[in-house]
Amino acid sequence: MEQSINIERMEQAVSLFGSFDKNIGRIEKAYGVTVLNRGGAVKISGEPENVAKAAKVLEGLIMLINKGEELNDQNVGYCMSLVNEGSEEQLSSLAADCICLTMNGKQVKPKTLGQKKYVEMIRDHTIVFGVGPAGTGKTYLAVAMAVKAFRAKEVNRIILTRPAVEAGEKLGFLPGDLQQKVDPYLRPLYDALFEMLGAEAFQKYQEKGNIEVAPLAYMRGRTLDDSFIILDEAQNTTPEQMKMFLTRLGFQSKIVVTGDITQIDLPDGKRSGLKEAVRILKGIDDIAVIRFSEKDVVRHRLVQDIIRAYEKFEKK
Repeated sequence: MEQSINIERMEQAVSLFGSFDKNIGRIEKAYGVTVLNRGGAVKISGEPENVAKAAKVLEGLIMLINKGEELNDQNVGYCMSLVNEGSEEQLSSLAADCICLTMNGKQVKPKTLGQKKYVEMIRDHTIVFGVGPAGTGKTYLAVAMAVKAFRAKEVNRIILTRPAVEAGEKLGFLPGDLQQKVDPYLRPLYDALFEMLGAEAFQKYQEKGNIEVAPLAYMRGRTLDDSFIILDEAQNTTPEQMKMFLTRLGFQSKIVVTGDITQIDLPDGKRSGLKEAVRILKGIDDIAVIRFSEKDVVRHRLVQDIIRAYEKFEKK
């Protein structure tokens, strides 16, 4: 069987096929079809069912190109997974609005339906829990939403915090004062802020107190008004720490809590504050929980395979 899809412009075909026909090669391999560019049309040939699926993927990718999206390993793979599930009608909602621009002018956007829902939840709720595996953009998108709110003067401060799990014995061997000891734990948060604000602006805002990156212990006894607060790696909080943190919420503030409950580094026998909070706070108005899956991973393609392999192993 053969099916044709019309291509309006040459640039569409160039983007669709990708460098050295990489995108098309991946689709051909996945569905056992042949895809050729012939005089303003893409021709797909092979088994009828596979041709139909490949055509849906290609139509989805053309739609993304028309919306200004750049094709890469991640969105090609994601289109294929939606078509394989029979959810291709959701492809039209995939191209999302830009949250903010990085210092290099790169657009920060949600790249999966899960990420899109997460961004909408952060916009519409006061407290959001983002739970899921590494590489799903939980922290990065939360920082982008914080920067957007800060630039729009919706909040006066951005506060990023993480539990320093080894803040007992092991940190004691590191040189420097407490801030220097915990800085390695906070590095991913610094990196995301540097990318979006630039090192100079970050420094300026930090000196003025508009941006604070600090270990969770620094939050005790404070009320955080007019702030966008992100608690990262929350699976490593104890239930007491989580309760302490959530009750810091002040007026005109938002809280985003992110974590991966498959990567708990707490000493044996200690309960995870994240796991408990998600259970306890279920159903409370203005608190939302989103669970990401390996399909929302936007890092290297192998990261999805690694997560799947570990999940399989743990189920055994």
